[in-house]
Amino acid sequence: MSLWKLEWIRLFRTKRWIALLGVYLFFGLVGPLSARYIREILESFGGGVEVVLQDPVAADGIASYVSNAAQIGLLVSIGIAAAALAFDAKPQMGIFLRTRVSRIREIIVPRYAVMAAAVAASFAAGSIAALYESTVLMGSLPFGGWLLGTILGCVYLAFAIAVVAAVAGKSQSVLVTAVVSIGVLLLLPLIGIAPQIGEWLPSHLVGAIDSLVRGGGFSEYWRALAVTVALTASSLLLAARWAGRREL
Repeated sequence: MSLWKLEWIRLFRTKRWIALLGVYLFFGLVGPLSARYIREILESFGGGVEVVLQDPVAADGIASYVSNAAQIGLLVSIGIAAAALAFDAKPQMGIFLRTRVSRIREIIVPRYAVMAAAVAASFAAGSIAALYESTVLMGSLPFGGWLLGTILGCVYLAFAIAVVAAVAGKSQSVLVTAVVSIGVLLLLPLIGIAPQIGEWLPSHLVGAIDSLVRGGGFSEYWRALAVTVALTASSLLLAARWAGRREL
């Protein structure tokens, strides 16, 4: 059995795909609902106090989904990816895999690719749900902007999983891999507080879909896209180098 097939089987037999798809679909369905009825929700807990808010628009439903997906969804994705990519956490498994390949990247690439595909597909499924509900509840959205924003979101998530792979190359612990990866991804937005720097960072892609469905243009994101692709490739190279040098 090839390692590619093994990873797909592992993804489904361990039910990891249910956790991934479930969390993104949940927020894809709940996000637009909360955006549409936020006034009523606040008034119901306000003891009769009238809440004055602008009428929600369809883009608010997408924004609500992305906000939750970029936080809770990303945390779940990193946790599951760490369990898959820190294969040396169980020495017996690490030895079993390493003795069956000639290069360490033959282990890392299938695990990364399957996990990145699963996370991206789950994010896209949640985005489709958010698009449908936002359109039904609050009106139409520019499909082209939504599609491009969803693709950019998937690119960012693929980068996030590559960061997990790189950290796993240094750490043999699933917990340490997850925590350090989260720390790295949280640090990027802090570095990007300055607009001149932020527009080049992968974290700039997180809010792309919200901007694009509100009429924004792709020109604002091509720099971050180029840097994200380069950093993803670099992270995978580091993952292979570090994991290859590590002794069990």
